[in-house]
Amino acid sequence: MSTRRSLVFSFLDRYASLAISVASSMVIARLLTPTEIGVFSVTMVLLMFVATVRDLGAGQYLVQERELTTERIRAVWAVQLGLGLGLACVVLLASYPVALFYNEPRMRNIMLVVALNYAINPFGSLTYAWLMREMRFESVALMRFSAGLSGALVSIFLAWHHYGPISLAFGALASTLANALIAVYYRPKSFPWLPGVAEIRRVLAFGSKLTASTLITVLANNAPELFLGKLQSLTAAGLYSRSNGLVQMFNRLFVDAVGAVCLPWFARQSREHGSFVEPFLKSTAYVTAFGWSFCLALVCLAQPVVRLLYGHQWDQSVDLVRLLAVAMAFSVPAALCEVALLSSGAVGTIAQVTVFSAIQGVAFVAIGASQGLLMLGVATIVAAAVTAMLWLRATTRQIELPLHGLLPSLGKSAAVALIAAIGPVLVLWIYGPYPEVVVMPLVMGGVASGVGFVTGVLIFRHPLQEEILAVWVKLKRRTA
Repeated sequence: MSTRRSLVFSFLDRYASLAISVASSMVIARLLTPTEIGVFSVTMVLLMFVATVRDLGAGQYLVQERELTTERIRAVWAVQLGLGLGLACVVLLASYPVALFYNEPRMRNIMLVVALNYAINPFGSLTYAWLMREMRFESVALMRFSAGLSGALVSIFLAWHHYGPISLAFGALASTLANALIAVYYRPKSFPWLPGVAEIRRVLAFGSKLTASTLITVLANNAPELFLGKLQSLTAAGLYSRSNGLVQMFNRLFVDAVGAVCLPWFARQSREHGSFVEPFLKSTAYVTAFGWSFCLALVCLAQPVVRLLYGHQWDQSVDLVRLLAVAMAFSVPAALCEVALLSSGAVGTIAQVTVFSAIQGVAFVAIGASQGLLMLGVATIVAAAVTAMLWLRATTRQIELPLHGLLPSLGKSAAVALIAAIGPVLVLWIYGPYPEVVVMPLVMGGVASGVGFVTGVLIFRHPLQEEILAVWVKLKRRTA
């Protein structure tokens, strides 16, 4: 499959999953009480770290491995199957003490169902990793869509019949089962069913470092809410959570989709040509053009966006949204660095950069949180700038690209973003930073930003011009 077609299916996958998630959440919120949803949510938060180590990076190993032999496939299967069964037993044993600690019997039943998830998950994860390696994103999209739809329907059906919070657990189980069944259909006939240990050290050496990095990242990402909840108030933590969720929407809807394609794409380029500098530069140009445009628009239109999504009661988060958007702007150039390092097998470098980034990031966040929400936003900007430089420096060294070699791509993206920001800036000037009206600023700013973005791409001959012209040619053919 071509890279462009892969991106199309990756975006369709993400947006279809988002649509299912939003629709099912709206229905579930009306069928279950906040307490029932809270029981499930707390249970899943407790299992967050278990989910992080569910295959020790074995799937990513399979995607990037240069020489994929039968013994290495057996080793990946052994790691995934062994961990799945092992974690199922851990969750099973922990279910009773957890329910006893919280004095909530329903948590035990939820954990029993979740334990089945971990046991079944390996039957889908091996094939999923292989499909990613082969860039068969139409099959990946079908698996994820079917799994998401199955889970949503089961959760809604059981909640409708008053099964309570365990409805969500059975929904998750249905999702895992659907994923596994479709994966068995797509599984190559040459793939062995018998696990093997001959190459297991190679898989674990790669995956253990990657998993350690993921755990550190999870801790660092949750540090702001933990510090705010302790040093300020739970209200402050809630305001940060909403603000960060809004800003991170760009990562969930764009960077994740691009990164899913870039991992196998970079790995294939590395295997076949020994380098993926050009694909890295091209994809970074795409991400920065969209990312910087998004951040600048959000800085200008934060008030109406927050009002539209969350309502008047979240007005206190507007200035924090603006600060977090600036922090995101610093992070955008390094958005694909970890993917690039992973594609080249440099898990040791990933671990080192993750540790240094987490240490300085948590330190800045702790200082900022002690002074309040806005100072936390300022501290996040500083931490994001330092983190981006660490990742960019490590990545450019690994792929043998001089750091200044990024400047032409970044310069064009910055120019495009500035042109795209003209409309939102005018809206900010006309309506002020805290407008009482919502619709008109968003319509004017959104339309003007889109027109400015396309104009900037064409004027500065940004790499995205190729994609825009390709879409234009297809539209003309269909019209004709």
